[in-house]
Amino acid sequence: MAVFEYTIKDKAGKISRGTVEEASADKVRELLHNQGCLIVSIKPRKGAAAGKSFSFGGGVKPDEVVLFSRQLTTLIESGIPLVQAMEILNEQTKNPGLKKILDTVSSDIREGSAFNAALGKHRKAFNDFYVSMVKAGETSGKLADILNRVSSYMEETLALQRKIKASMMYPTVVVSMAMLITAFLIIKVVPTFKCIFDSMGGTLPVPTQILLGISDFARANFLLIVVIIAGLVFGLKYVISTPAGRRKFDKMLLTMPVFGPLFSKVAVAKFCRTFSTLVTSGVPILSALDIVGSTSGNKVIEEAVVSAKKFVQEGESISAPLDRSKAFPPMVIRMISVGEKTGKLQEMLSKIAVFYEAEVNTAVEGLTSMIEPLIIGFLGIVIGGIVIALFLPILQITQMMH
Repeated sequence: MAVFEYTIKDKAGKISRGTVEEASADKVRELLHNQGCLIVSIKPRKGAAAGKSFSFGGGVKPDEVVLFSRQLTTLIESGIPLVQAMEILNEQTKNPGLKKILDTVSSDIREGSAFNAALGKHRKAFNDFYVSMVKAGETSGKLADILNRVSSYMEETLALQRKIKASMMYPTVVVSMAMLITAFLIIKVVPTFKCIFDSMGGTLPVPTQILLGISDFARANFLLIVVIIAGLVFGLKYVISTPAGRRKFDKMLLTMPVFGPLFSKVAVAKFCRTFSTLVTSGVPILSALDIVGSTSGNKVIEEAVVSAKKFVQEGESISAPLDRSKAFPPMVIRMISVGEKTGKLQEMLSKIAVFYEAEVNTAVEGLTSMIEPLIIGFLGIVIGGIVIALFLPILQITQMMH
């Protein structure tokens, strides 16, 4: 993503300038055209690094966006004009980043900008999904209903994410602690025993010799090991940041044992929930496919949706190209096909989302119960192996004395 400066002219002939973060100048041009603006110029901002926030969006948490949406819904339903509602929320907001965004959005609305266009300038805080939903709400005159629907969607999505993170937290913490304890034993404790073994003389058991060898290597090459690990981490991050690397990584996530089915169910649940929410809110199918692809969080799903959009534009159904992609389970394809044929696509998508969200909950609970004995076994093998290797020579000497 790069930061672009633009100059536009509205229908009244008024010139205005601003900045926006997008993947390319073409994307910026498309965004401004959709807002009904006459583009005067678009150019990359000098000294702007790719991926930097163009606005005040950085630091705005999804929870804060949900709270903002809920409060705005209440104010609009109470009959308070949008600009006044934004000013009220701006006064109540404690996050300085969000406060600046709301101030800018309020200013843009007062100058005649549509609410969705004003929010669209702050994509770090309000993504494509949010902006498109607001646009649908403004077009249909049901902004409060749409904001309420967006809030519910975000709350469900965040709850699912938290559940998955919570299930991963326990094994991550335990394995990390085990690795730290192992490193401490090898670097600090084992050398102490080595001095004792050297003073005793004799031939040490093979497990003890291997452990001492590992300890000597780790102590002699500690900095090198740290540099290699750091290099692997940064190297992996760089590879994942490339389109090809990201695709391979996401594909690996979907096919890996144990965790693969969970990640697959999460991706399908998010796809169906997002697609259903957009279609139900009146967002056109092609625009909905664009948003679903970009917000899927998985490159394999994104490419399948992008490919499907091309075929849909040519008059084909949604289910057929999704089926050819092999990225979705057969049941999902069949239900989408039934939804298309019966004219109840959004209802089918919603049912699929509910089903897979329940599947994710079940999978998370099963994964947690399965991981616990695996971790205990891992700790027993690693830590117990070190302790046994250290005490084998002592046991040998005790037997010899008898």
